[in-house]
Amino acid sequence: MEKVKSRMSKNVMNMILLTIGTIIAAAALELFLIPNTILDGGVTGISIIIYKLFRIPLGLLVIVLNIPFIYIGYKNLGKRFLLRTIYSMLSFALFLSYFEHFQPFTEEILLATVFGGAILGIGVGIVIRCGGCVDGTESVAIVVNKKIDLSVGQVVLIFNLVIYTIAGFIFGFDRAMYSLLTYFITFKVIDFVSEGLEQAKAAMIITEKSSSMSKEIYKRLGRTTTSLKGKGLISGEKEVLYCVITRMEIYELKHIAEEMDESAFITISDVSDIIGNHIKSTKQIRRI
Repeated sequence: MEKVKSRMSKNVMNMILLTIGTIIAAAALELFLIPNTILDGGVTGISIIIYKLFRIPLGLLVIVLNIPFIYIGYKNLGKRFLLRTIYSMLSFALFLSYFEHFQPFTEEILLATVFGGAILGIGVGIVIRCGGCVDGTESVAIVVNKKIDLSVGQVVLIFNLVIYTIAGFIFGFDRAMYSLLTYFITFKVIDFVSEGLEQAKAAMIITEKSSSMSKEIYKRLGRTTTSLKGKGLISGEKEVLYCVITRMEIYELKHIAEEMDESAFITISDVSDIIGNHIKSTKQIRRI
């Protein structure tokens, strides 16, 4: 009973933090960036371009354009990702519509770029830390990462550079350059808030159920694991699983470990470089 209550309170707190994160992100866009024609990256950036050209409600665009990306994320990251992402995006769209009626904080382009990018990074970082997502670009980047020799970060950057180039032709290349500066500021702030934006993370799991946990990690995340023998001073013989994942998969990995072995011990660290293809899987085990 205590475990159920603890899990429920944790889920409630996550939802509250997801809401706070989407409020902050929406405020950054509507009060700093959009009034000064500074674009965010990803699907949100595409939505802003369409909104500026045709005045279709931005909140509606964010939801509609993200639908295929949400589906791809669900197929690769699971049901928990789907539920939190749907909630995050609906909340994000709602607050975009709400803050649209407010006056911008500043019309000074450099201030809007710096403070808008930093505040956006705080909001998105909180959402990511709680297992949600307000832009589906990265879920597609994870799929591309499994197919070709490009990291998730490189795929996202290429996608955003295309968006900013298009924006440059439409709104002027000075706005495109300010948008790119905002992207890098946001990137670094998310790095700080979500405890590391390095696209590759190394996870070590000390467990007594290595075989079943390895299969579950592969089934849900498509990541293979390496099993090592370990021995604790008090706990005795243990299995140590080593796995390289992306930051968006950390939340799901923690839940897999909790479900399979409540006594599992997990450490997650940054990976500065990857040589070889062990992070990628060539096929997925069908979900039962």
